[in-house]
Amino acid sequence: MENFGPITPGQVSLLVGFVPVIVAWLYSELLVRQNNSNASEIRCSDADSVGNDSKIQLLEGGTSLTPPSEVRRSSPSFLRCLLMDKDFLLQNHSTLRSLTEFGAILSLYYVCDRTNLFGESDQYYSRDLFLFLYFLLIVVAAITSLKKHQNQSPGSGKSVRYLNRDQTEEWKGLMQVLFVMYHYFGALETYNAIRTFIAAYVWMTGFGNFSYYYVRKDFSLSRFAQMMWRLNFFVAFCCIALDNHYMFYYICPMHTFFTLMVYCALGLFNKYNKYGWAIAAKIGACFLVIAVVWEVPGVFDFVWHPFAFLLGYSDPDESEPHGPMDEWHYRSGLDRYIWILGMIYAYYHPTVERWMQKLEETRVWLQMLIKASIVAVCFVVGYLWYEYVFKLDRRTYIAYHPYTSWIPITVYIVLRNITQQFRNYTLALFGWLGKITLETYISQCHIWLRTGGPDKRARKNLSLIPNYPMLNFLLTTAIYVTVAHRVFGLTNRLKMAFVPSGDDKRMLCNIVVAAIAAIVLYCFSLVVFNVPKMLA
Repeated sequence: MENFGPITPGQVSLLVGFVPVIVAWLYSELLVRQNNSNASEIRCSDADSVGNDSKIQLLEGGTSLTPPSEVRRSSPSFLRCLLMDKDFLLQNHSTLRSLTEFGAILSLYYVCDRTNLFGESDQYYSRDLFLFLYFLLIVVAAITSLKKHQNQSPGSGKSVRYLNRDQTEEWKGLMQVLFVMYHYFGALETYNAIRTFIAAYVWMTGFGNFSYYYVRKDFSLSRFAQMMWRLNFFVAFCCIALDNHYMFYYICPMHTFFTLMVYCALGLFNKYNKYGWAIAAKIGACFLVIAVVWEVPGVFDFVWHPFAFLLGYSDPDESEPHGPMDEWHYRSGLDRYIWILGMIYAYYHPTVERWMQKLEETRVWLQMLIKASIVAVCFVVGYLWYEYVFKLDRRTYIAYHPYTSWIPITVYIVLRNITQQFRNYTLALFGWLGKITLETYISQCHIWLRTGGPDKRARKNLSLIPNYPMLNFLLTTAIYVTVAHRVFGLTNRLKMAFVPSGDDKRMLCNIVVAAIAAIVLYCFSLVVFNVPKMLA
């Protein structure tokens, strides 16, 4: 099995770090089996004493025979894991299993993408096939997963359901399918549409985060850490395991930055968030900061140059040389304003719901007239945008995109919510796919497509069934979506274990231990790499 690219110290440290985790998990599995066996033997016995009854209950609860006083030991969790403490291993059996499965998935990504164990195939695009597959999936989703929702809107307490969670998840799923198909088939002619989809994702970052922080007023450290974990845990390990820069997965730093902006905007002086003038001032400040950094020459380089170690990136296959921060400037600049529009839409969300409720309660003929007028305006505006902006060539469209991407987003939102029937129904299949957009975005490069080297863009498809492109597409897609869904579940389970809600002390302790372990492992890997050179 040939390996594409040299092994790095980061990959060695990751491998060394997972070895004790795997050993601990295997030992915990053995302990669980032993306990289950002992519990079965006790249940079969005729002992009826109180002591035996309590022992059975203790064993059936999935813990050991060790008295509770010994379970609550004062030793740090990290040391207890290294010392193979039985009680600790039994208590954290599911976490160890999740970590082991996560490590196995990273190994699978490496094998599929960076070795020649599996083949690869060229990308082939046919507009007919591309659209057929997409609309076929919509038809299947409509037949099998059309779902009616009856729950009420949290803002108004009525069944308006304007821009409800089920609807936004469906929206993300509809866009994500086209987004990944664009990469798989190399559908370059759909580039402008993909740019609009990414703008919609960023819009949702502003909309969703503003809605949460404005309504819940939860600016706690644990909530912030959980959000950062959701956005960066998986991608961080992929960067280490596959030796890619952070900006290779540009969606992650983009969403992280815009999430930080929303958090800071509402978190600073948050006691004034109940005043409209304060929200207006904060949104205005966001516009001002973005405009100065991205529009004034020289400011972007001055602000972001210190972060070049994190956000720098250049494609090894690009023929034209680019600066390390050009990719970040290009990606972040395209959608620099749309997240602020998402905040504005979120702020006025309750007001729009009240308007819609009043509209639904008006006489039928007036309601139909108003809705028909709104639909007509949307079609006219959408057509003008399509004709004079969307149909432009790629380079020209990019110049207009930061200032016009709100138009198709707004048109979609209005048309999708124009009637109560539209708002009540969603395609659950796309809603399910919408929950795992981050995982499908990252995973596509390594288990569905192939990059073939560090920081290289995926320009080939993974081939498990050579010479049968559609069968191969079916098989690899099934594996790809299944694994992405597993990663989504693992990320959430590990988040609850390492970044618990409402326990900042434990969370900070976990962060310190993780940082120390990472430093020790990396130093060890550096020694392993440098010893042969010193001896030579």
